[in-house]
Amino acid sequence: MKKLIRICLPLLLAIALLCAASCGLDPRSLQRQPVQSTDDLPAYSGEAYAAINGNTPYFTDAEKTAARQSYETYAELDALGRCGVCVASVGKDLMPTEPRGSISSVKPTGWPAKVEDAKYDFVDGKYLYNRCHLIGFQLTGENANRQNLITGTRYLNVTGMLPFENMVADYVKETGNHVLYRVTPVFGGNNLVAFGVLMEAWSVEDGGDGVCFCVFCYNVQPGVVIDYINGNSRLANAGEELMPDWGGIPAAQTPSGDDPATGTGETPQANAPTLLAGSEDVRQGDTATVRIQGTPGVAYSVRVKLPSGSYSGAAALKDPKTAGTDGVVEWSWTIQPNTRPGTATVTVTGGEEILEFTFAILEKPAE
Repeated sequence: MKKLIRICLPLLLAIALLCAASCGLDPRSLQRQPVQSTDDLPAYSGEAYAAINGNTPYFTDAEKTAARQSYETYAELDALGRCGVCVASVGKDLMPTEPRGSISSVKPTGWPAKVEDAKYDFVDGKYLYNRCHLIGFQLTGENANRQNLITGTRYLNVTGMLPFENMVADYVKETGNHVLYRVTPVFGGNNLVAFGVLMEAWSVEDGGDGVCFCVFCYNVQPGVVIDYINGNSRLANAGEELMPDWGGIPAAQTPSGDDPATGTGETPQANAPTLLAGSEDVRQGDTATVRIQGTPGVAYSVRVKLPSGSYSGAAALKDPKTAGTDGVVEWSWTIQPNTRPGTATVTVTGGEEILEFTFAILEKPAE
């Protein structure tokens, strides 16, 4: 049965979009991204998830009206291969009728080259990462769908997301009603691993009386520090923060329409950035700089991993910069006087390319 549904999915989706349009809903808004910046989200405080927006989903009245019939839609992967917004009106007709198959063929962005490199005895199942369905298999039967799988911790998958997926599945099975359901992975800048996922749900026929929630589930694992740029991980030190200071980091946007940099509707393909200039030795309290030769029209982000293992929260590093016609992008920021001396790592990402180099932070000489 599921095979038949897959064959007919383009037709079913087209019908759903036509129904949405007849209700006055622009079909593109089905993948509207409600979170524009990490400023819209509470910082991780030790819990698997946090309610946001008063636990009220961001759905519009038009989106609720269009959800009276089942549909599912998955955003196209972005230039880095990352998933975007997934949304469905979950009904019994979308739920799987066959057991879940293998999804090992899919390697989402940030997936480790060797899974043994992300293995910890204290993690349930030992492996840090799961291939996390954005819309759970039990809801729409989507299995090895690359547009629906992210690199997520076991903790995110089981402790964070699963209870809400179960809530929706149980409600639909018991009532036969629909649940409007949207899951948005939130990536900082050009990171390959999401900080977490925004989950929204609203039961349609009873106006949200049965199911209504809006929560952000954190992509963390107690006892482990994750590098969200590339998915690398290590044991956390006692009392160490598990997530970076993410304030003000723009959320990655699902591409739609013309790219503002080119006006052509296509994202320019980035060449590997070249380091033109970068600090080598910087004393505490002095200014560090990096200048690259990139691709015109491509947005570049920079992250600086300090000797302490945390990331610089300098305001000058928070927002991506789009290369101008000459392709040159430059950042300057101050090394705080209390920064631990040692080796700092600079990672510049843009398009599908990564540039990385190190420099030394030296103690300020005694006066």
